[in-house]
Amino acid sequence: MKLFIKKKNSEYLMYSLTIALGILLDRISKLLAVEFLKKIDTLPLIENVFHFTYVENRGAAFGMMSDQRWLFIVASTVAIIGFSLYLYLGHADSSLFGFAIALVISGGIGNMIDRLSLGYVVDFIHCKFVKYPVFSDFGIVWREFPVFNIADSFVCVGAGLLIFVLIREFIKESKNAKKSGSK
Repeated sequence: MKLFIKKKNSEYLMYSLTIALGILLDRISKLLAVEFLKKIDTLPLIENVFHFTYVENRGAAFGMMSDQRWLFIVASTVAIIGFSLYLYLGHADSSLFGFAIALVISGGIGNMIDRLSLGYVVDFIHCKFVKYPVFSDFGIVWREFPVFNIADSFVCVGAGLLIFVLIREFIKESKNAKKSGSK
């Protein structure tokens, strides 16, 4: 396997712009959240459906594993460096795959900036209508989906696209293997 696979400059430009624009959108949204939401806590856009709610998240995505800041910084750094090397060494097989990786990098960097500068991540998007089940001794309890931010969205959408592309490639390879096996 070659270490560096040359791609078109336009692909590298698209990846770089995706990362830069994602970080910019995340930073601007978080600065606005701190400026306007921190004072009022929550701003209902549609009461009990969609709010902007200020949260200082000291855990991972959606508040998991609270107060593990250095673990997240190290894990995020490794992931960002690994994905960046993979992307910029030209190993993304398609533009969609590369775009997905760029989204993940963008979101990772956006949240990393908060963790390093503030010690927590600013979250503010609150979809109160989304509930998920939690099993307890008393049966199923429905909880509101955690408050999140734009960087979290980029990581999740990017990861979803990565899964989609990988499944699509797996199906394509399976079909090709069947065709070549039946000849």
